[in-house]
Amino acid sequence: MLCESHINPLFKWGALLGAFAVGTLVGFGATTAVGGHRTVVVARAVPAAKAPKPRAVVQPHRSHHVAVAPVVAPSRATVSLYEHTTAQWVLRAQGCSAARRGVGGIVILDFGQPAYNGHTYGTNLFSGRFAGNTAITRGMLGYAHGYTHCLERGSDLSITLARGTSNYNPLVPSPYKAGRKWARETMTLAHLLRARKLDGHVVSAAADDVEPAWDRSFHRTRDFFRGYRDARTGNLLYNYGSLDGGVGSIWNSRQAFFVASGMKYARAIPEIYNHAMARQWAELAYIAKHRYHRPMKFAGVMTTHTSANHGMKPRDAHSSLVRALAGAVDVPPTLTNIRSAQ
Repeated sequence: MLCESHINPLFKWGALLGAFAVGTLVGFGATTAVGGHRTVVVARAVPAAKAPKPRAVVQPHRSHHVAVAPVVAPSRATVSLYEHTTAQWVLRAQGCSAARRGVGGIVILDFGQPAYNGHTYGTNLFSGRFAGNTAITRGMLGYAHGYTHCLERGSDLSITLARGTSNYNPLVPSPYKAGRKWARETMTLAHLLRARKLDGHVVSAAADDVEPAWDRSFHRTRDFFRGYRDARTGNLLYNYGSLDGGVGSIWNSRQAFFVASGMKYARAIPEIYNHAMARQWAELAYIAKHRYHRPMKFAGVMTTHTSANHGMKPRDAHSSLVRALAGAVDVPPTLTNIRSAQ
């Protein structure tokens, strides 16, 4: 059985970079073959996405009459984590470490693929163990306690703490119900933060690592997002995924836009691991603006840089996306770099 909780997150970057090296880029569109981009413990791998055929792409309209707003220098990146446990004392230590770095912004705690154990909805963690939604909420509350209590006295730093999952092979009876429950637990954490007077430094949100190659039909991803929307909690849902070859390679522009900004609560904090990925997201932003007359709602960028993989650094990723957008839409200078919690 394929299980995202057994996936090595760093292999995703390696596969993307390798595909980028051999892909042919056309304008905004990137014909990079992306797929099978996380290693699993079992012998089988995630099926590779076929390289898209060369196609005409929408080119940005660059007019000398358009004033481009000055770019604000990005702040330091927060550390987002692939979680192996929901133990409160572990996540409390993670939160304390984040506070001592003196960084605010968006922090995503990725708890793995949606799952159901026969009694409750939750996820399969990156350790392979199942964690129910309530246990995830308790763990996140531990992170919030650690962050708040380890801040310097009088600090005005704050984080948006997002409970992360993915659209990888959801092992649930109903993706729609999983989305509703994900939203309700996000709201439950918000209430707990307020009751414990932690909401001055920590805001509750949700997140989803959305990748077209993991749900080529789009149906399960769509149902999860609809379920989240229909819960009407008001908490944002950050898409920290990819476009896997660009708009039209797997999902069409309407599908990709729905899970990035089209759904009421959706915001994009896309994976920008190379310049090709920046161009893919810029193409989607241009299509949204000129075809749907709606702006892409970026919340920042995500990277997976380490000293070992030599991946794109957060500031460079932000600059790459801003350049690719050419002033079409703003990208907040919010950076997060994701790595394994172990």
